Amino acid sequence: MIPTITAFEKSPDRGKGLARDMRVRWALEEAGQDYETRLLSFKAMKDPAHRLLNPFGQIPTYEEGDLVLFESGAIVLHIAERHKTLLPADENARSRAIAWMFAALNTLEPPIFEYSLARILEHGETWYEARNAILEERIHKRLKELTAHLGNADWLDGDFTAGDLLMVTVLQRVKATGLLDGYAQLLAYIGRAEARPAYRKAFKAQLAVFEVASQKS
Repeated sequence: MIPTITAFEKSPDRGKGLARDMRVRWALEEAGQDYETRLLSFKAMKDPAHRLLNPFGQIPTYEEGDLVLFESGAIVLHIAERHKTLLPADENARSRAIAWMFAALNTLEPPIFEYSLARILEHGETWYEARNAILEERIHKRLKELTAHLGNADWLDGDFTAGDLLMVTVLQRVKATGLLDGYAQLLAYIGRAEARPAYRKAFKAQLAVFEVASQKS
């Protein structure tokens, strides 16, 4: 059965591949799994029909037969477990890959996402600069720790896994801010991931949605 995912009708990231449906698209491409996309406006995301799929009125959701999932990390984990392409066969390595999935979403993403929102929503506040400095310090602490672990390795733990997929999508949020300047290993790490055929195909699909929406507006 071909799964259906939901995505923004017109993504606020302007086609940069930062919306969370990108994670799911990428995982599906890595798995070689065809999928369909149902595009939603911001208004439709808050409608009761969509809240039956995602109680928080967000994207993405994942529908496959009787199964409905929300939260991008949970969806990526489901895809990885179902298709056996993003998790190692070795039991211990598999558990470590899942640990890195949680690390990306629970340790790295919170300060990065908070920083991204502050730049958009709080830039004009009198206390913005002080708060921004605190957020940047928190991010640099995590980036240094991640760099120390990665070292000269290509991926976080052996071969590319769902842990790398999620970690890269988190790091991409600060790629354009300059916060990654000086972290050569992390920039190279992102570059290797973005060079993967599955990533390029997923990015092209998400960008195409934005381009079509822009032509209509």
